[in-house]
Amino acid sequence: MPARPSRQLVALPNPHPGRDYQVRCSTPEFTCVCPRTGQPDFATVTIVYVPGDSIVELKSLKLYLWSFRDEGTFHEDVTNRVLDDLVAAVAPRRITVTTEWLVRGGISTTVEATHPA
Repeated sequence: MPARPSRQLVALPNPHPGRDYQVRCSTPEFTCVCPRTGQPDFATVTIVYVPGDSIVELKSLKLYLWSFRDEGTFHEDVTNRVLDDLVAAVAPRRITVTTEWLVRGGISTTVEATHPA
């Protein structure tokens, strides 16, 4: 059965909860649409976090990011929503979500959101 987009992030037990270590997940294939023009936006999303008691299951992360494909959202909003959803799902010690958006109208944009602030 083919996979479908999903907003459900799955938390798995951290195999090393007593150690601070960094997890970096990145994809150059993030897409959503501009809420004003309906044009597609393309970004590289990079998530860097230090796990607490949980880690994020990668397939659920892939399906979660895919779920934004047809949604109209601003760059700043989607970056902060991804951060908030990951904090709620896996309660990391520290996390930064960075989105690097391809050029549109001669301007490229990078948005970075961090928890704790």
